[in-house]
Amino acid sequence: MSDLQEFHHSLISEVQGDADALGLYTQEAFFEKVGEILTEAGEIDQADYSHFSGSGNRGVNLEVTGYGGDPRDADGVLSLILCDFQVLPDLRTTLASSLQGQFKKLLEYLRHARTSEFNEQIEETSAGAQLADLIQSRWDSIEKIKLIFVTNSDNRSRVDAKLAGDMAGKPVTYNVWDLKRLQGFVEQGRARADMTVRFAEDFGGGIPVLKASGSDTSFESYIAVMPGAQLAEIYDRWGARLLESNVRSFLQARGNVNQGIRRTIMEEPQMFLAYNNGLAATAEGVELKQTEKGLLLMSAENLQIVNGGQTTASLHAARKKAGDGMKDIYVQMKLNVIPTIAADTVVPRISEFANSQNKVAAADFFANHPFHVRIEELSRKILAPAGDVGYRETKWFYERARGQYADERSRKSDAEKKKWDAEFPKIQFFTKTDLAKFENSWSGRPDIVSKGAQKNFSEFAKTIEKVWGRSGTRINNVWYRNLVAKAIIFRRLEKLVSAQEWYEGGYRANIVTYAIAKVVHDAEEMKKVLDISRIWFAQAVPTNVEEALLVAAAEAQDIITNPPEGVRNMSEWAKTQACWKSFSGRRLFYDDAFLSALVDEDDAKSGEDDDTEDEKLTTSVEAQTRVFELGAAFWADAKTWGRSQRLLSPAEYNTLEICARIPSRLPTERQTEFALEILAKLEARGYRAKTAAE
Repeated sequence: MSDLQEFHHSLISEVQGDADALGLYTQEAFFEKVGEILTEAGEIDQADYSHFSGSGNRGVNLEVTGYGGDPRDADGVLSLILCDFQVLPDLRTTLASSLQGQFKKLLEYLRHARTSEFNEQIEETSAGAQLADLIQSRWDSIEKIKLIFVTNSDNRSRVDAKLAGDMAGKPVTYNVWDLKRLQGFVEQGRARADMTVRFAEDFGGGIPVLKASGSDTSFESYIAVMPGAQLAEIYDRWGARLLESNVRSFLQARGNVNQGIRRTIMEEPQMFLAYNNGLAATAEGVELKQTEKGLLLMSAENLQIVNGGQTTASLHAARKKAGDGMKDIYVQMKLNVIPTIAADTVVPRISEFANSQNKVAAADFFANHPFHVRIEELSRKILAPAGDVGYRETKWFYERARGQYADERSRKSDAEKKKWDAEFPKIQFFTKTDLAKFENSWSGRPDIVSKGAQKNFSEFAKTIEKVWGRSGTRINNVWYRNLVAKAIIFRRLEKLVSAQEWYEGGYRANIVTYAIAKVVHDAEEMKKVLDISRIWFAQAVPTNVEEALLVAAAEAQDIITNPPEGVRNMSEWAKTQACWKSFSGRRLFYDDAFLSALVDEDDAKSGEDDDTEDEKLTTSVEAQTRVFELGAAFWADAKTWGRSQRLLSPAEYNTLEICARIPSRLPTERQTEFALEILAKLEARGYRAKTAAE
């Protein structure tokens, strides 16, 4: 069986499993799964399910599965998504000739949705009507239309950001995500299909470059100066996918447009090159042409901007208002050519180091932030109790970087895979965006969670430094166990909601986050907290907590599906603070049994403090043992490397100096813990130490 066939069967199994567990149609379960992929890949900002299928004028077929959120929040881009999921034992092949028919369904839906007659003919509260209403109300602000076809077949035609005419003067692009492309992203975090920027062919001409690397270097480097208008046009084609994932997350957290850059564009375009630091970028391959005037960059394969995302986005945002001023804008670019085999490891590191030279905080590089590294470490070592129905202790797998789970599992033999699956059950797998969803629901931010995985994660990322503190001592075993308990609650409620008679279908994700936030809010109003330590030990949600959550869930459905007069799109209503404010103030009536699931805030904190003290003692002993086992030579090497990279503060250097003189000098308990924190920091920045055994 080929890798693609194995992925084909695995994807079908996962989608069917989700559909059965959550009471969804397989098409909706498939949309939810690929929606996460599309948002994480930067194809769309969020994924909202809004299925409609029917006939229009003259019997033409209309169909849409969902959309990429409010165009007003997506730089004026309207993204419409059509899913094709079929459960077949063998791989299907989609020919290029059949793609036109699929995109025609989306185009016809869009054409009809712009007419008042269409809205009058379909049910007012249907998903198709609500999406049509959104399109009509936002039409004047829409600048671009992106049609996305997602299929679990093998597509023989590469279609990625392909220009396909316009509708009422607004450019339309086609994008296809087939089985191979989905597999590439799930297993390797690679979203590109054929994202080759052809400067000469598609964007007005090649770019003059100077080679900036010797013949004996591992990677080629070039320095270029490109027109700002050309860069803005390239960004218009591919959008956020042009940005390396960490840079994309940074922009989502901080906002795309830098006002200082915008001011230069509008008022002093001729000074842009002098004032702006330019871009740092990578490509997996380049096409160069030697001319009489020098070397020209003709194309770049899988171009990724690793520093300068705000520059790029600001130029794109201001290009219309800048008018003729754009012709005076030039941008410097440093380009490193990283072969495909090394791209997945080297490109994120270039991104981190390129941005460490300016004021981008460490939290902006979310996957490498110590917070995520710590959660990953805890997930690999903390055993979850067997609970009431389990037969053995297991672990929850935290995927800090896309593809970790599949990669680690793929490197094992069949016998090892069985052991792995027992230790890390697939249902106990969660990602960074899942973590953010659990935490923000618990923190009373369901309106933010409702905005989609990536926007919610970006908002959560703003709080990481506060949660982490100076040394990350809060992120310990207790914090991790509470996180897993929140995950258990969230996933259990997803299943419960789908099985309720009152559930009308749709908006389940919104209902779940609102219900959890409401229960936590109401407990806090009583000066109580939910005793989630019980949920960790049982690895299940008690019946009295389930009943309280369902009371809140039923009310959440009511508030979401009955928006204020004049608001027709319920999904968009759930993303507003007004929706949460209205719901949080509503009085709910829980069963008396719910009170037994609550504990006083002080009692909960006291219990956590006791657990933390026990953990500190264990951690201290473990830290001392590891520092001494690594040995003086190890710490001397780490000290030398850290100093050469200018990464050590005086306190950090002095601590490593003491460790490097073991056994003539012995570090204190605190110094051993501090030494391991310093080591984690150095390793995150690229240090690869030789062990004492080597």
